[in-house]
Amino acid sequence: MTGADTLTTATETVDAVVVGAGHNGLVAANLLADRGWSVRVLEASDAPGGAVRTEEITAPGWRSDLGSAFHPMGYVSPVLQGLGLDAYGLAWRHAPAALAHVLPDDRGVLISRDLDVTAASLDRFATGDGDAWRRLADEWQRLRDPLMAAFLGPFPPVRDATRVLRTLGGPDALRLARRMLLPATRFGEEEFRGEGARVLVAGNALHTDLAVTQTASTAFGWLLSMLAQDVGFPVPAGGARSITDALVARLADRGGTVACHRPVTRVLVEDGRAVGVVDAAGGLVRARRAVLADVPAPTLLSDLVGHEHLPARLVDDLARFQFDDAILKVDWALSSPIPWTAPEAREAGTVHLGGDVAGLVDFGADLATGRMPANPFMLLGQMTLSDPLRSPPGTESVWAYTHLPHFRALTDAEVDEQVRRMTAVIERHAPGFGESVVARVVSGPGDLQARNPSLVRGALMAGTAQIHQMLVFRPTPGLGRPDTPVDGLFLAGATAHPAGAVHGAPGANAARAALARAGRLGRVYAAGIRAGQRLVYGAADSRGRVLAGR
Repeated sequence: MTGADTLTTATETVDAVVVGAGHNGLVAANLLADRGWSVRVLEASDAPGGAVRTEEITAPGWRSDLGSAFHPMGYVSPVLQGLGLDAYGLAWRHAPAALAHVLPDDRGVLISRDLDVTAASLDRFATGDGDAWRRLADEWQRLRDPLMAAFLGPFPPVRDATRVLRTLGGPDALRLARRMLLPATRFGEEEFRGEGARVLVAGNALHTDLAVTQTASTAFGWLLSMLAQDVGFPVPAGGARSITDALVARLADRGGTVACHRPVTRVLVEDGRAVGVVDAAGGLVRARRAVLADVPAPTLLSDLVGHEHLPARLVDDLARFQFDDAILKVDWALSSPIPWTAPEAREAGTVHLGGDVAGLVDFGADLATGRMPANPFMLLGQMTLSDPLRSPPGTESVWAYTHLPHFRALTDAEVDEQVRRMTAVIERHAPGFGESVVARVVSGPGDLQARNPSLVRGALMAGTAQIHQMLVFRPTPGLGRPDTPVDGLFLAGATAHPAGAVHGAPGANAARAALARAGRLGRVYAAGIRAGQRLVYGAADSRGRVLAGR
């Protein structure tokens, strides 16, 4: 891969070290390199990308995305748009339709980028739901740019939140805030009469670990539904790794480098400041200005930094950090497209399977109580339908995943049974599916973590999306900022605000914070951060460091 190497030792000095070459780490490295910083990215795995990678894991010629696949957030992200990655080979492809949800009785409902098609699909379930959807889509068009900027920008989003307020006006902004806090089931009941529209929003909420009855599940269900209507669920031509390839190539053009097979074992802290890192081979990379880490916050702060450098309250908070659901993923190489009986599923890149709204409620209850869901809800991706480069002509590259309880040990027999259930659901809606299987790869939670250590026990979102761990509570109660109590050390991964998905915002926010700390007003910036941290964690010593004791 251009700009990446496999050095195993190093003794060097750069302006910034980035730990982890996931897309957030690469975004941060690019933004720092744009400002003339020398940047070194150290990656533990054999290639950059983290969960944004593509390989032929099923059969030669069939490409499978190892983590993320559809990227509506990346497509509209101001961060990724601002990097000009199209100049480095990134191109987007679309399936004929964005999303279909197939109900247990084999009725299908569709989101197409053509609003008339979506409305007609919803009206087949209840006349008038198409018009209700149109009203939401019209509102979204007015809100999209300021809302996405507010969601993906640094916290607190004062300027962009003000733009949202001006766009809607105070009373409607208040109503939007209420909507975002609704459970997806309640939102569906308030806005629609039929099962079709309701299950679309509920199914999209389950792209996170939020149950459809939980507070704020509407925020994600509504957001993804409106993105699907607006820009579809686009995929990078050739695979998700095209995003990574473009980021690495862009970084190389600016003098930045990526070193693979370089697991970092320690962040060096001197007088309360991060000054570099040590890798597993004992190699030292010193950082003149900053260390940024695209790894889970508990891993960074507890394992790489050490509790002796942290406030006791933060150590306690880290012990309460909650990961999102475990994931069980199956990739198939198929000799032909899936023979769906529901016509909607034949044209959608993403297909939801495994329940009506009541079934999705039951699915969430199973996960909440640690049970293996008897009727697994699945997200399924038809990748060749979306991008013909994914497999030989006339064939299909497909994946599906379902959620599993995160903090429960799973036996091989339980995983095998869940794969059997997943396959049975597909076969029920597409008789003859099994006859087209050329090859199959099953990736349980442990397999996903082995491939990418940041996917702790198969958690794709780097931490729960529940409201108690978002905004100022992410990754722990604090300022909602990428700054840590260790001066010069910044969280650049999805455990920081604004959380998961491939949009690059955590990396961009970390880079902005590092630039502010190293800038002309850096001491003023640092003093403000320390003052905020004193409020959260306790008193500071004479050098301004937040005390590690209580």
